[in-house]
Amino acid sequence: MSDQKMSKRLFGTNGIRGIVGTEMTPDLALRIGAALATMRRGSIAVGRDTRTSGEGLAHAVKAGILMCGCDVIDLGILPIPALQYIQRGRCDAGAMVTASHNPPQYNGIKIIDSDGTEMGDAEIIRLESILFDGGFSAASWDQVGTERSGAHLLDRYIEGVVSRFPAGIGDGMNVVVDPGSGPAALTTPRILSQLGCRVYTVNAQLDGRFPGRLPEPSPEGLKALSEMVVSTGSAFGVAHDGDADRAVFIDDQGRYVEENHEFALIADHICSQEKGIIVTPVSTSRLIEDVAEKYGCSVDYTPVGSIYVARRMKELIAAGERVVFGGEGNGGLIYPGFQFCRDGGMTAAMMVALLAARRADLSSMLDDLPAYCLIKEKISAENRHELIERCADLFSSEVTDLSDGVRISRGRTWALIRASGTEPLVRLMVESDDIKAAEAFCREIMDAIAPLLG
Repeated sequence: MSDQKMSKRLFGTNGIRGIVGTEMTPDLALRIGAALATMRRGSIAVGRDTRTSGEGLAHAVKAGILMCGCDVIDLGILPIPALQYIQRGRCDAGAMVTASHNPPQYNGIKIIDSDGTEMGDAEIIRLESILFDGGFSAASWDQVGTERSGAHLLDRYIEGVVSRFPAGIGDGMNVVVDPGSGPAALTTPRILSQLGCRVYTVNAQLDGRFPGRLPEPSPEGLKALSEMVVSTGSAFGVAHDGDADRAVFIDDQGRYVEENHEFALIADHICSQEKGIIVTPVSTSRLIEDVAEKYGCSVDYTPVGSIYVARRMKELIAAGERVVFGGEGNGGLIYPGFQFCRDGGMTAAMMVALLAARRADLSSMLDDLPAYCLIKEKISAENRHELIERCADLFSSEVTDLSDGVRISRGRTWALIRASGTEPLVRLMVESDDIKAAEAFCREIMDAIAPLLG
């Protein structure tokens, strides 16, 4: 799997992104659409986020699709999990014009397969080959595709999320939603209102200039959300990134909720109701193992990236295993009973369900979580792959996971050393419930790799 990841030339773990007009151009968007239509004959859904460049790039993608003989369902502006939900079983593929959490001068494209998951590495490599070689299957004049609007289909996603919860589960609960001027402005407030919540909003206008805050929902950017949560006496605030596949939270005291803590609380709620496997990348906090152990569940680790989590969940289920939950420690959570992709709208709804079930403040539940110390380091290294191999050899006698770099486990302490796929960097993470143990392990690893750093 890691070899496939490294052999991609344009696409990263979550699509292709770049600055509009230089790296991300209409010509590239058109060729991506043509390559996708060459691979997936039939109908292709196209959606976009609110970026100012989105409409033009979406038209370019659609032009490539249509000229290669496939039909387009134009879903307009919507969150990517909504596109994935609407598309699954309806279309042969999908293309989402978005740069997710990147600043407004960026845009990009994510490719979705017919099952609603992001297209896998092998197929993306095939798409890139068509794109670079120009091997497009251009249609004759009488075989070009047709386009129709599917904007009304957004209601299906909203209804799909709401139908997963008892009617009125949020009755009496105040919440604040910050879509960050992104497409979740069209969905999350409606979802939570239909669950019975009283919903306040901030940055809920569709605006690709992102005047209120940048698309990445950082603690610094969510001050207005935090203030509104406190002033309205809300149970929580929820914010989304630019394509709304992630959700991050502010607790009832106005505090930013670290995303691994969010993951742990929702995993606790789900595992208390059904036992099985939680799937997550090797970069996720040990808090998730704590939750799993509490309920007799287990954790299955994958390489970093939601696509690997989603596809591993499907593999395990196909093999007869019971998978109850998955996701990443960045607010991107996956609910296998609903769909196999990160879903910020579903996560916002699940927080309502959690609070309704526990009848406790979010802040008190967070304060009850085990405390962990996390150390992160970036190490410049041109020979980053050699360095990773050295770590694998040095720590081979310990409990290791080599699915993405080297993850070393020592009881309640673990470390991850993995190479950046885009920069000459090695990233080191060390986590422990004992700060001294974390610091000592970090020093041990740095000393071990020092001879290779010149």
